[in-house]
Amino acid sequence: MEFFCYHRDRPGSVALRHELLEAHWSYMDRYAAELIARGPTFAADGETPTGSVHIVDLPDAAAARAFAFDEPNYQAGAYRDVLLRRWRNLLGRTMWEFPGGRTGGSRYLVLGLGSGEPADLVVPADRDELIAYGPLLSDDGATWLGTAALLRAPDPDTARAVLTRERYAGIEVHDWEFGGRR
Repeated sequence: MEFFCYHRDRPGSVALRHELLEAHWSYMDRYAAELIARGPTFAADGETPTGSVHIVDLPDAAAARAFAFDEPNYQAGAYRDVLLRRWRNLLGRTMWEFPGGRTGGSRYLVLGLGSGEPADLVVPADRDELIAYGPLLSDDGATWLGTAALLRAPDPDTARAVLTRERYAGIEVHDWEFGGRR
């Protein structure tokens, strides 16, 4: 089962995150084979971390909760909250298979939360700019709750346009970059 996990930083936690960087990476190294995508989000300044995205394939919801809540930054209080949802990998690939590579261009997390009739269940035509893309689902996988995408785009407005605006209660766009050891 695939899961989307977004740990949002607690204000003022940058020093703590820096202190725990090796512990975070070591923890994630344990899940290297299960990770579909990973990486930090940033404030508009492009330097201040605001969160951490992990898309992971795990056996069940209990394993996903353990993954999210045993993470060292979460345990130390660096994160204010965690969004953990079932997810479906509509691209069928990992971020390491993204044709655009690890660097070059602006990268974004686009997160749309909605309800009712599912939206954006078909991969957009310009899939070469998509790093990860898929619906957010209820724990049992039966109910659509939104869509999450990682993509390369020239600016936040272009990134936001990957989702059908009127189908979501809100769409968040965050600067994002490939994570993990270099």
